[in-house]
Amino acid sequence: MDLEMSHAVLHELVTANRILANEGIVDAFGHASVRHPENPDRYIMACSRSPGIVTVDDLMEYTLDGDPLDQQGRPMYAERHIHGGVYEVRSDIKAVIHNHSHAVIPFGLTGTEIRPVFHMGSTMLGPVPVWDIADNFGDTTLLVLNMEQGRDLAHGMQGGRIALMRGHGCVVGADTIKEAVMIAIYLEANAKLQMQALQLGEPRYMTTGEVEQCSERITGELAIDRAWEYWTIRAGCKTV
Repeated sequence: MDLEMSHAVLHELVTANRILANEGIVDAFGHASVRHPENPDRYIMACSRSPGIVTVDDLMEYTLDGDPLDQQGRPMYAERHIHGGVYEVRSDIKAVIHNHSHAVIPFGLTGTEIRPVFHMGSTMLGPVPVWDIADNFGDTTLLVLNMEQGRDLAHGMQGGRIALMRGHGCVVGADTIKEAVMIAIYLEANAKLQMQALQLGEPRYMTTGEVEQCSERITGELAIDRAWEYWTIRAGCKTV
């Protein structure tokens, strides 16, 4: 990888980890990755550390099967196969986030579909499918621990940006890590607002046309860069 490109990619991925932790999307657990910018059959992700303390030195290069190229004795995320499975099945996805967003989890348990209720929530697009590991693998730890499960989850996204994982969390895929961070943050915000609205009555959800128009605007470069700068500073990271 080109040295200049490498620095930018690695710095951005570290910042993404710090932002997700600071905004409460991940805690001690969860992870983010990017597809290798020069080799689509590899991806970059940290060793097994909590996202809020990830540094550039923690980042590792993996094959899609989850094998590290230079492990240096470092532990690895047990659920790295989420990322490899998505990158293998979905050539359109360049960044992946897995988290245990607490406000989102109930929508994967109850049959109540998570749907955009405010303009920033439109980034989820929709409908958002629920993937249940028990459907094809029976009783498990609910963790995605091998490539067969990772591929199954990737197919469970049904061509969209997100899949909720029953009793576990969700996976978010996007064209860039900045976009994936935005989607993950506003998915959590939308879940909170939707639950509040449901306590008052039946929400008036956004129409398909509203979702399409809002999502296109909000995931544009201007909006994403503005949000990214704000979140970066809040997380105590340097802007570049």
